[in-house]
Amino acid sequence: MAEKQKQYFNDAQLYPLFMSPRDFVGEMGRGTGKGLIDATRLMQVFQYMPGSCTGFVSPSYKKCLTNTLPSLLVHWERWGYKRDVHYTVGKKPWKTLKWKDPIFTPQNWENCIGFYNGSVCQIISQDREGASNGLSLDHILIDEAKFVDYEKLKNETFQTNRGNEMYFSKCHLHHGLTITCDTATTKKGSWFMQMESKMDKELVKVIEGLVYLKWQYRQRMKANPERHKYYQDEIRKLERDLFLLRKNCLLYCRFSSIYNIAVLGEDFIRRMKRDLPALTFATSIMCKHIGILRDGFYGSLRESINLYTAPNMSKLSLEIVGTLEDDCRLDADCDPNTPLVIAFDANTMINWLVVGQVGIDGKLYVLKSFYVKYDTLDTLVSIFNTYYKWHKDRQVFFVFDSTFKGQGFAANNNEDFYLLINNLLLSGGWVVEQVYIGNPMAHVDKYHLINRMLVGKAQHQVFINRDNNPDLLLSITTAAIYNEHKDKRGEKLAETEEDRLEARTDGSDAFDTLCIGVEKFIPAYALQASTGFTSYFGG
Repeated sequence: MAEKQKQYFNDAQLYPLFMSPRDFVGEMGRGTGKGLIDATRLMQVFQYMPGSCTGFVSPSYKKCLTNTLPSLLVHWERWGYKRDVHYTVGKKPWKTLKWKDPIFTPQNWENCIGFYNGSVCQIISQDREGASNGLSLDHILIDEAKFVDYEKLKNETFQTNRGNEMYFSKCHLHHGLTITCDTATTKKGSWFMQMESKMDKELVKVIEGLVYLKWQYRQRMKANPERHKYYQDEIRKLERDLFLLRKNCLLYCRFSSIYNIAVLGEDFIRRMKRDLPALTFATSIMCKHIGILRDGFYGSLRESINLYTAPNMSKLSLEIVGTLEDDCRLDADCDPNTPLVIAFDANTMINWLVVGQVGIDGKLYVLKSFYVKYDTLDTLVSIFNTYYKWHKDRQVFFVFDSTFKGQGFAANNNEDFYLLINNLLLSGGWVVEQVYIGNPMAHVDKYHLINRMLVGKAQHQVFINRDNNPDLLLSITTAAIYNEHKDKRGEKLAETEEDRLEARTDGSDAFDTLCIGVEKFIPAYALQASTGFTSYFGG
């Protein structure tokens, strides 16, 4: 017989799992253990409601398969549930397994997790049209809630959480919600945070008291085995009361990463404070609510218009989850036969690289961004080369301004930035087209140009891949205006713990350079798919 393994739960995990409300919303910092809560709640739904159907909502298929789902499967494996023995992923259970049938058998198992007792989990990725169509769900689990489109959720998915009362009316989790995420920094992404005001605090206190009383009865039952039946009867009475209360309870919890310090360690918190932008640390680690900038330098940016996701569905499937390499092959918006356009921002402390491509529709798509802290441009370009090693068209347009000439502090030597980057790209097998744009554009002109691009009133409208640019979007959406300029005053100040270098506008500056180069300096025909490596600049 296999030896039982102990499972550690921190306070932030134990509390909602002991409370076990029908609806749980967890605003939790990175590393707090959201995945363990999701895995436990989903397993409880499976076990308490055999044959049920749960909807697992993710903002994109790529995020689900590369980030969220692998974490769930790791927990289940640790608890002794084996793939293709107790559950299947992305395929219909075969007859020899002799599992129970679901109440409603899925028409297509490609996006489903099947469980041995007939329960099914349907993956609902919002970047796939009609993913909720025709479903009748018994529970909904939402991961990365701040990236989820609430209007789609409200109009399409929530309405499917219906029916099957004749089967599961005695389960308090039936028609419930499980929502987990770190703190949102945008108005659109903060939809789930509004649910805190809907929590009945008095009801929560009553459940807390009954849960504690139940624990006391169990302790007394252990100490007084001769009164086992009495305490067991009292616990059953409590369970009946708890069922009615839990079935009507929305529990909203906010826990910072500090709650899991026993596992993460103090050094993790210190490193996150050092390595993350200040706003990211405040929201993603400490779960602090920060005011959202509405009239910034990029005031025309609209999440519903300028942001998109583009997973390559031909490379992504549930069957291969956990074995995926995160590279350009997973990006459907990246045309492998079209040149790439890249721009940098170099700094003694942080270096950024932003990658774009112009589609056949003439629009500029910001495909991906990278940055390194306390490291050189060599490392940054190496990361870029690894991610795009499968890109077939080896032509890259390298956009840079005069600040990349006569500078060498981001390198291991005193070589000019543009020469260093050019040589690193050549070593990576790229055919490089240098695009020199002269002195940096005046802030007022830059502001008008890029905001015209965002609203589609320039030659190229700008769209940003949300999955691949989370930190770049943070840099863009928090860039303020001061005296009709992008507010870069903080960059002249000495770094402090409260005002870290990485929280400043460096990433957005690289984005600016990319936009200016594509809009003003590179001929449109040069950016389309080519059959050879012809220089468009006389080289």
